[in-house]
Amino acid sequence: MAYAAPGATVADMRIEYDTDGLDLSDLAPTWHEQLARWLAEATAVGIPEANAMILATADERGQPSSRTVLCKGLDARGVQFYTNFTSAKSHDLRLGRAASATFPWFAIHRQVHVRGAAEQVSDAEADAYWVTRPRGAQLGAWASAQSSVVTDRRTLDDALERMDRRFADIEDVPRPPHWGGWRIVPTQVEFWQGRANRLHDRLRFEIDGIDRTWQVRRLAP
Repeated sequence: MAYAAPGATVADMRIEYDTDGLDLSDLAPTWHEQLARWLAEATAVGIPEANAMILATADERGQPSSRTVLCKGLDARGVQFYTNFTSAKSHDLRLGRAASATFPWFAIHRQVHVRGAAEQVSDAEADAYWVTRPRGAQLGAWASAQSSVVTDRRTLDDALERMDRRFADIEDVPRPPHWGGWRIVPTQVEFWQGRANRLHDRLRFEIDGIDRTWQVRRLAP
């Protein structure tokens, strides 16, 4: 239920979370099975781009950055996304090898937070995903030196036109050497379910520092 009337200030905006909550007995045996379950449920209720996640990194000065990327792989090893290696995010990941990502499913009052080390996916994995991309997206990856400064929009359009001509007679556009994937290998994965009175449920899978096994702990909201 929303408590903000038309014209209300930002401070007045509030939604009461009326859900069944989340208990240990509700969880799948592993973090990736639980994330896959929630991702499927978010997709089933029609959340647009339910695989979107907010990726956070930090540069050499410790300055944080966040942006939305699409999760394109999920298994016991971690969550994957793809990008240009010229991008600011790739620059940060090469330096610090650490990242976090949040899946924000506001419509169903859920979030999942993933934190861990970043590693590049293999060339074979990147190639396998590359061939599933639409041709326009493939050409765009060739055309854009991601995160570099450009004069105007026309600069990008011209670059795309050049790539279109370059590969006009090639059926299968090859993967650029500057494009590939990253995997966040988690050490913590938190499942957040909104509850009434802001006493939300927070259950976190985390690797125990002693025997490196996964434990689940409840956190205060």
